[in-house]
Amino acid sequence: MAGALIIGAGPGIGQAVARRFAREGLPVALVARTKDTGVAAESIGSPGTPVLPLTADAAAETALRAALDTAAGELGEPDALVCDAAVIRPDTIGGLPLRDHLDTYAVDVLGALTAAAHTLPGMARRGHGTFVVTGGMPETKPQYVSLSLGKAGVRALVELLDAEYGPAGVHVATVTVGGVVAPGTAYDPDDIAAHYWRLHTQPRERGEREVLRRGSTARRSPGRRPGPDRSKGRPGRLANR
Repeated sequence: MAGALIIGAGPGIGQAVARRFAREGLPVALVARTKDTGVAAESIGSPGTPVLPLTADAAAETALRAALDTAAGELGEPDALVCDAAVIRPDTIGGLPLRDHLDTYAVDVLGALTAAAHTLPGMARRGHGTFVVTGGMPETKPQYVSLSLGKAGVRALVELLDAEYGPAGVHVATVTVGGVVAPGTAYDPDDIAAHYWRLHTQPRERGEREVLRRGSTARRSPGRRPGPDRSKGRPGRLANR
């Protein structure tokens, strides 16, 4: 059975999303920059729900593509792909070297682009699938320049992918988180993870392109076009939130 692939599977949103999908009985592949996903996989998986830990940096194109191929070989082509990798740090205008800006953008945006280019054509051929990127910074902040630029890039990427693959039945969306993620707060990762599952299971013609999570409330933005009913035939440097 096709399952979910989580890129940026850290102890915050990434692993919360993995737990949510695994609880529904879907096999899950976890991709992170470090090998800590092995411990997480043991706690998330069950005898009937395999969880595959993989190691790859979101900014390392060859390694990331290899991890995606391994996941597909072990678990089948994914029905859901979630990108949650991001570099989160304070920096100001002119306060960060250009090289660091490029490295940050490679994680925040280009890693998601690599994953999408590698996976979404297959979803389009099958006529269904979900691609969700974790967004943030609903308003730009001069104290977080690189993150503001990266999350603006995420919004543009979602629009581009929706225009390219949406008509074929792929649901492309972003969950924009407007605060600091921490258990037991208004930005509890398990609560936020529920949005990813809802986006994955909602019919395409009612598909949302963005969920804006502010505190305990969420504002939903519909997609721009209707499409086929997807419900048929379906059951740090790198700060992984």
